[in-house]
Amino acid sequence: MYIRSFIAASVAAISVQPALAQSSGADIDTGGDRISIGVGAANVPDYEGADTNQWTPAALVNGRISGVDFWSRGTQLYVDLIPDKGGVGTKFSAGPIAGVRLNRTGDIDNAQVRALGKLDTAYELGGFVGISRTGVITSDYDSLSARIAVVADVAGAYDSYVVTPQISYLTPLSRTTAVGLTASADYVGKGYGRTYFSVTPQGSAVSGLRTYDISDSGFKNVSFGLYGVQSITGDLLHGLGVGGGVFYSRMLGKYKDSPLVSDVGDADQWTIGAGLTYTF
Repeated sequence: MYIRSFIAASVAAISVQPALAQSSGADIDTGGDRISIGVGAANVPDYEGADTNQWTPAALVNGRISGVDFWSRGTQLYVDLIPDKGGVGTKFSAGPIAGVRLNRTGDIDNAQVRALGKLDTAYELGGFVGISRTGVITSDYDSLSARIAVVADVAGAYDSYVVTPQISYLTPLSRTTAVGLTASADYVGKGYGRTYFSVTPQGSAVSGLRTYDISDSGFKNVSFGLYGVQSITGDLLHGLGVGGGVFYSRMLGKYKDSPLVSDVGDADQWTIGAGLTYTF
């Protein structure tokens, strides 16, 4: 079941808290440690490239402790090891990533894809570098961020790597409301394509899908998202809120042409979600 790189859609909007906390001004509280958690539900593709979706529980966490930011993105955890003192301006970020990839590790609705068998959970380690700027367009408190993340499978599930360039823009509309946009892409190694998108002759015999092989690396997909958060208790930086998002991903090239996508799936992938957030 593909919950997996887009599971954050359910509560992605709580990512506004770190960006707001990095801003400064008379009406924005920027001091102290902070942790935000979110729980909700997301409607996600059944597997990467599927034409059906299913609802699944979802969770998200981010925060700052002693100037060090951390946040989850899907089933990955990022830790920024460059301390942030807040304030309007430019900030560099870098640090480790740890996570899991659960694509096709659970039940699959499509009988032909299900016949290929379940795959192993991938355990991933890597890192990222990035740059962000507060005070960009609308006020001292909007934020534009860009980063590139690289993770590798360390347990032999797909025995390859994923490179993800990301860009996002966030603007608070008031102390109680904020909205954001995000875009990203995934460049994957040949082991990733062979594991998740190829069909061996043996797999073709049991599933009825045509044989297919991916023998090199490439861009797998591009993704775009729109999300927002609304405080319930009156302050985005403290207390209870509600958030939600809509995310779209388009499969590309040889990955789109895989029979798991072009024959029994869909190159257009949608995720929607909503949840409650709490910041303390």
